[in-house]
Amino acid sequence: MNPLIWSTLITGLTTSTIITMTSHHWLLAWLSLELNTLSILPIIMKPRHPRAAEAATKYFLIQAAAATMILYASTVNAWQTGHWSIPNSSYTTTILTTTAIMLKLGLAPVHIWYPQVMQGTAMYTALTISTWQKLAPLTLLYMMHNHLNQTVLLLTGLLSALIGGWGGLNQTQTRMIMAFSSIAHMGWLITALALKPSLATLTMLMYMIMTTAMFTPLAFTSAKTITDIATAWPMSPTILTTTMITLMSLGGLPPLTGFMPKWLILKDLLETHMTPMATLLLLASLPSLFFYIRLAYLTMLTAAPTTTTASHQWRFKPKHPTNTTALIMATAMLLPLTPSLYNST
Repeated sequence: MNPLIWSTLITGLTTSTIITMTSHHWLLAWLSLELNTLSILPIIMKPRHPRAAEAATKYFLIQAAAATMILYASTVNAWQTGHWSIPNSSYTTTILTTTAIMLKLGLAPVHIWYPQVMQGTAMYTALTISTWQKLAPLTLLYMMHNHLNQTVLLLTGLLSALIGGWGGLNQTQTRMIMAFSSIAHMGWLITALALKPSLATLTMLMYMIMTTAMFTPLAFTSAKTITDIATAWPMSPTILTTTMITLMSLGGLPPLTGFMPKWLILKDLLETHMTPMATLLLLASLPSLFFYIRLAYLTMLTAAPTTTTASHQWRFKPKHPTNTTALIMATAMLLPLTPSLYNST
């Protein structure tokens, strides 16, 4: 792609998200969400493959439908209240907008499009959809936090955690697995948002760090399936070792960083006397932990066939990503900083 076009798309993607995060007017937020969608579509279609075209079409239809719901909700809000302010939305506007944002985020039960889009895109594009593209819709939820229905958020979070775990059990494609992992993590994030916005901020930060740390070695080794991960050991044993640590952190095992948000969310649920909800969330995380452990087992504890091509991959001296070390350190060693991060977000 032409560098000028590429820089224009990246600038539009960044600017639209920032405008949404700083706007208090419904029309401005809607306009920036549309600009965000238009900026990501050419990036999704860049591989010029039928699967990429299919993914871009699905993404466009879903995002356009969600944006139309937001525009309709904001119009109803202006009709009922006489203003376009996001924080002071009516009950009807809040329900419609929450549904639209759930559609944009790929939360259950409106999650069917998300794994298909992730599977049809390039690895770094899938990373962008999993992390950066979630910031703008979540910001709208933050602004409407005082008017959100807590029961709807908690039920959506629980359902997303359940479906994210169950859906990833029988997957062999790494991007599909990461898509269902994202759905499960978004369930925990929405649960945190129902309890405390600062806790949701910390959960989103940890999710972005862990997801980026996972996608980086997948893109580096071109591991599109579980089998590809198992055969990538001769290329870079260090990368594969750290990938196993990242998988354990994504599963939320102590003493790794991924345990931090789950620990704090469960603590707040128990403090608000929601013991059944905390128990169900814990049980919902077990299927996710199973496919993370399965991936880690195939990454480190199995030996791939020692063919001539595989055993001499190290001779090609691949260029390692420069940010891998910092990401892996953050994924593995931030748990002792939990009090500082919890009090500062």
